[in-house]
Amino acid sequence: MAGNIALRHAATPRRQTAGAITELPLIRWLLIAIALGFLGIMLIIPVIAVFAKAFEQGAALYVKAITTPDAWAAIQLTLLTVVIAVPLNTLFGLAAAWGIAKFEFRGRNFLITLIDLPFAVSPVIAGLIFVFLFGKPGVLWPWLSANDIKVIFAVPGIVLATVFVTFPFIARELIPLMQAQGTAEEEAALTLGASGWRTFWHVTLPNIKWGLIYGVILTSARAVGEFGAVSVVSGHIRGLTNTMPLHVEILYNEYQFVAAFAVASLMTLMAIITLVVKNIAEWKVQQQSQEPEVEGVKV
Repeated sequence: MAGNIALRHAATPRRQTAGAITELPLIRWLLIAIALGFLGIMLIIPVIAVFAKAFEQGAALYVKAITTPDAWAAIQLTLLTVVIAVPLNTLFGLAAAWGIAKFEFRGRNFLITLIDLPFAVSPVIAGLIFVFLFGKPGVLWPWLSANDIKVIFAVPGIVLATVFVTFPFIARELIPLMQAQGTAEEEAALTLGASGWRTFWHVTLPNIKWGLIYGVILTSARAVGEFGAVSVVSGHIRGLTNTMPLHVEILYNEYQFVAAFAVASLMTLMAIITLVVKNIAEWKVQQQSQEPEVEGVKV
């Protein structure tokens, strides 16, 4: 009798679950349609419009627009900024994630809060911070002026602003990944006599490589497209301190729409390539996190 009652109770949720499952496809396709419709209006159609406008007057004018001296200088400055900012943020992200995920210390939560600061501060405010530090009204201006060092309205200011707005990405990507992995493998390596550097290079880094690549991709994408902070510290000097987003703004304000969209299409193409690589890295991270473990060793 008791066994029959238990079987009836056990069967009831299954019937309810089966009924819910028969309703899921309709809800699922409705949600997918809403998501695709929103993405089509907000993302796909604008991207198509960018390329259509860029090639509106032919490929010859498109090539001319992206090879002018000012456009080429903006492209070079953007790439230079990325080449400097991304390695710096990679070193910071690795150090911060290693310290936060692998060690317990006083002020750990405060450090995490500081890392998240650029997410909460407007990029324009971030640019103003550097102006107040290194510009003429700034604290460090007398010393910089005496040593003939120019930060604001020059390349160093652009790099500093970009580093500031992008430094959380790698750290925030690696911290939860390294916390989930724990310290067992590092402790085993150290017990077997490996040095700290060798443990990091042969144990920690292989475990986080795809998460690191994912963070580098996000950092690079943000560095290429950063506008607010860079706009404040750059001075908008043609051929010298204009990055690609600033150059697009200047061309658009001067009603050179085809040229503006031509340069914008380069940024869009870079974003698409970044998105593809990002999805590959994200898939690799998911695959890595789902790998079965046998006695603490990944299969």
